[in-house]
Amino acid sequence: MGENPVGGARVLNIPNLLSFGRLMLVPVFAVLIVVGQNGWAIAVLMISGFTDYLDGNLARRWGQTTRLGQMLDPIADRLYILTTLLGLAYREVIPWWLVLLLIARDAVLVCSLLLMTPDERRPLEVSFLGKAATACLLYAFPLLLLGDFDGGVADVAQPVGWAFAWWGTSLYWWSALLYLRQASAVLARRERLRTRPSGKAAG
Repeated sequence: MGENPVGGARVLNIPNLLSFGRLMLVPVFAVLIVVGQNGWAIAVLMISGFTDYLDGNLARRWGQTTRLGQMLDPIADRLYILTTLLGLAYREVIPWWLVLLLIARDAVLVCSLLLMTPDERRPLEVSFLGKAATACLLYAFPLLLLGDFDGGVADVAQPVGWAFAWWGTSLYWWSALLYLRQASAVLARRERLRTRPSGKAAG
């Protein structure tokens, strides 16, 4: 008999432990970036990016995908993005309006989720664009931190980091618009079902 890995009970598997480890490094990363320890902050970001790839890859390969893992992974991504944005803006590496632009995207999605029931949210798919946007942003941040140094490496890292940042921001909003289109279709279907007559009209 086939087994549904998403609904499985083994939540303490290696992929989920990697996700927990990423979450535990968030406050460490926040302190490093605020106090200006760029080298260590970049190292933590690189570890986070590698474990992000590794936990998803292992979960699919070993059939250990769980609902907990599906929740932990995006939560860790969002926390790293938010922490990095606030830290870089505090350090005046990026402008505050870019922070607001990215936070506004997540706020829009949260508001759309609040309008739906849990059963209505479940079928909504996480788009490839959203994952690509997150990957671009997670590539951008270490490069922007490197760009805050002096020297030839910084001169190269800064424009490349900004290129990833703009690509990531654009894809981030594009994926949000696709998600909102799915959400609006769900809400429209709910409204049609609510207003549909319960019985057949007489001929």
